Amino acid sequence: MKNIQKIHRLLYAIGLGRLVGRIILLLTTTGRRSGKKRVTPLQYELIGSDYYLGSARGVKADWVRNIQINPQVEVRVSAKHFHGIAEVIIDPSKFADFLEVRLDRHPFMVGLMMEKAHGLPRRPSRGQLEKLADKEALVIIYPHKFSEN
Repeated sequence: MKNIQKIHRLLYAIGLGRLVGRIILLLTTTGRRSGKKRVTPLQYELIGSDYYLGSARGVKADWVRNIQINPQVEVRVSAKHFHGIAEVIIDPSKFADFLEVRLDRHPFMVGLMMEKAHGLPRRPSRGQLEKLADKEALVIIYPHKFSEN
């Protein structure tokens, strides 16, 4: 996983963010203890004008814990760079809504993740998605200050 994250960071660094920017963004949070900037490549969904991120490690993921302390974030997605406010959502219903959007938009990829990572059918029921939300977290980023790279 770390090697894949390095590849995504590298692609953005050398100006090829457009290649992965359809599904991967770079999220910059502020370390909750160190105060240093931390960059994490993450899959996302653009819903309306907001960016939705799922955390498979729930609120235990470092980037989510950083957001809980300081919700001010920076995002690079494709050729865009912006600042925003991130909100951590632990409501199972909203998380299930997010997963349904992901399954509709990326049925093969997300269905495979459901099967391999979670032991669920490729098209889980609403109840199964809500139960999965007990272990995971949803983060919504509300952007402001857009700029082109």
